[in-house]
Amino acid sequence: MSLEIIPVKIDKEIEQNDDIAELLLSSTSKPEIKDNDILIVTQKIISKQEGRIVQLSTITPSLLATGIGSEYGKDPRVIQKILDESKRIVRLNNGVIISETIQGFVCANAGVDESNVKQGYVTLLPKDANASAQKLRADIKKKTGKNVVVIISDTFGRPFRMGQTNCAIGLSGISAISNYVGTKDTFGRTLHVTEIAVVDELCSASELVMGKSLDTPITIIRNYKFNDSNSDIRDLLRSKSEDLFR
Repeated sequence: MSLEIIPVKIDKEIEQNDDIAELLLSSTSKPEIKDNDILIVTQKIISKQEGRIVQLSTITPSLLATGIGSEYGKDPRVIQKILDESKRIVRLNNGVIISETIQGFVCANAGVDESNVKQGYVTLLPKDANASAQKLRADIKKKTGKNVVVIISDTFGRPFRMGQTNCAIGLSGISAISNYVGTKDTFGRTLHVTEIAVVDELCSASELVMGKSLDTPITIIRNYKFNDSNSDIRDLLRSKSEDLFR
């Protein structure tokens, strides 16, 4: 298998209600959309397009947020949004907040992010990134007649390793996991636990050409043979009873 990863530049600051499908198709990169292309789209432009941006001056921090901010030298208004976007705080250590988000992800700061947004603002995760992916996929189908996969990606840390990698937070048109359970390895042994999070791997590969400051919030991955299904991002969320880190 030989994959092609095509960066798509967007020469515009994304605003609420922008037509992302149209911006993709009119990009200076001039991408030609083909059937079975896999589009990796960063969470940040989806959040901006959906109006998931908050001006910090509009936030009144609670006593708890103020206390945490004072303890760790953090802006209490940002802390308040982290609390608002969290089901619960999993770990708080040296100012690093790991929380379970309303959407069910376990990540730093509940996805509240001050990067790549105007000073004095933060972005929040999409309320339902699966729905976001489904809508964008339908928009592209309507405009081009092509059947594509859409995966919404965000940058997550990992409990086993240093550094961050891009992971999927929403998807449409692809199975989240490639399940090898019951198949044979090269020595004929039956595999019992091997399940590969292929959508996370695709997101991670896309980051190699996206970068964080290259105005490349979309990539097209071509020639990957995937399992088309009605999979849901929740297929990737490990239950609390199985999670060694909660």
